[in-house]
Amino acid sequence: MTDETTPDVPTTPSERPSSPDRPAQPEQIEPLHVPMLWVVQGGVAAWVVALVVTLLVPALHEGDRGWWPWTCVAGVALGGLGWAYVRRGRGNARNVA
Repeated sequence: MTDETTPDVPTTPSERPSSPDRPAQPEQIEPLHVPMLWVVQGGVAAWVVALVVTLLVPALHEGDRGWWPWTCVAGVALGGLGWAYVRRGRGNARNVA
């Protein structure tokens, strides 16, 4: 109970106004859950599509562009390694303290 001479003093930190010498504390932000296995599978699928397109269109793998299909093969191979890594459970931060 307060009277007219006693100002209302906030009791919790969230009710207190911030001052220049004491900045307001932001709320704790929870990390966003990202389904990493789906992200890796999507990347591998994109490399497979790129490989198929480069092999079906002759202009994309002849002459100076002969390295393009090999780039897609490398993307699929490295994506496969990443998929195996995430599949085993090491590629997510769920168990990190």
